[in-house]
Amino acid sequence: MEITTEKIAFGGNCIGKIAGKNVFVPFAVPGEKLEIEIVESKRDYDVAKILKILEPSENRTEPLCPYYQKCGGCNMMHIKPEAQQEYRKSMLRESFERCGVQVPEIQIVSGENYDYRCRFQLNNGGLSERASNRTIPVEKCVVAENSVNEWLKNTPPHFRPEGRCHLFSSSKVISAGGNSSVNYAVSAEEQKQQDNYANLKKKNRNIKQVKKRYSGTQISGSDIITVELLGKKISFDVRGFFQSNLTVLEKSIQEICRGLVGKSVLDMYSGCGTFSMFLADYFEKLTLVEHNRDALVFAEQNLSGIKHESFGLSGAKWAESNKDSYFDAVVIDPPRSGMELEVRKYLCSSKIPQIRSVSCDPATHARDIAELVSAGYKLERLYLLDFYPNTSHIESLAVLTREIE
Repeated sequence: MEITTEKIAFGGNCIGKIAGKNVFVPFAVPGEKLEIEIVESKRDYDVAKILKILEPSENRTEPLCPYYQKCGGCNMMHIKPEAQQEYRKSMLRESFERCGVQVPEIQIVSGENYDYRCRFQLNNGGLSERASNRTIPVEKCVVAENSVNEWLKNTPPHFRPEGRCHLFSSSKVISAGGNSSVNYAVSAEEQKQQDNYANLKKKNRNIKQVKKRYSGTQISGSDIITVELLGKKISFDVRGFFQSNLTVLEKSIQEICRGLVGKSVLDMYSGCGTFSMFLADYFEKLTLVEHNRDALVFAEQNLSGIKHESFGLSGAKWAESNKDSYFDAVVIDPPRSGMELEVRKYLCSSKIPQIRSVSCDPATHARDIAELVSAGYKLERLYLLDFYPNTSHIESLAVLTREIE
């Protein structure tokens, strides 16, 4: 069975048609003529695998990774890097246009195409095989930072932690577990949290002005990583979330802060305070909202000596109880599900003149921005934050403004 692929869809698979029915083809490139086999058939679409490439695209290239198509990580390494970026831009643009948002020229914030990733989740010492429960005992990952590959090289699979574990290593790490001569931390997911967090586990407890409660808190332990970004030191737990491409993170921070003015700023979904560390250079009043109390304790330590206030609340609860709060700017970085409904309503009614919206999901990002645009905001700039080359993962930054009434 033959097919000619037409476009790349969100998720990285290419789409073609056979007898009018959409067929998704993994590891294809738009414009290729392929011999395929249908491996899954649904009412509205089919899924196929490539048997033979009859007419390859000029954008096809030979993957550098020996585990490619076996490992569950990268899925665009068969495409030339420059073309990959254009395809990710087109997926981002389509997500916004589908929601009725007029999109300006998308700018790209990028770094290296290989040797960039510093954060991994390992499974029984290796990487998960695609579409299976098996593990690939990798010795080197071509997208990993050199320090990660040093750890993989020097730590044979049978010496690596069993089960799920977290690995973080980078040239930007200045200490791990309090040791300035170590640039990595590895922690099993099953390991209990440090005793420092015990008082944070009480549920349904609204912590307001956390700085007063945890002022001077110092966190230590083998799972603590400290990195230096743009001259600032930021600490976090290797088991928590932190970006995996620190070079692109530094460039993204600069774009987020570019052009911001005023006296007060809200950092919504602040995490360990990464953005707040830099926003403090631009604003007199700094407010953080973060429901994850573990992350908030790190934010308190990172912001030690910097005037700020923190709220250990979900975005929804904070928005409901602070409807009349006004700021000169908001930086918001929600989870994949996007801004909570209450947060969207708050932003739409608050008429805050400057919003920087960061997202790891173009569909929910487009939904949120469409609602803000309908409320009177203008999408000034849209960025593809290219954190994960060789994958179809898309992160984005939207810069919105509105006239002060």
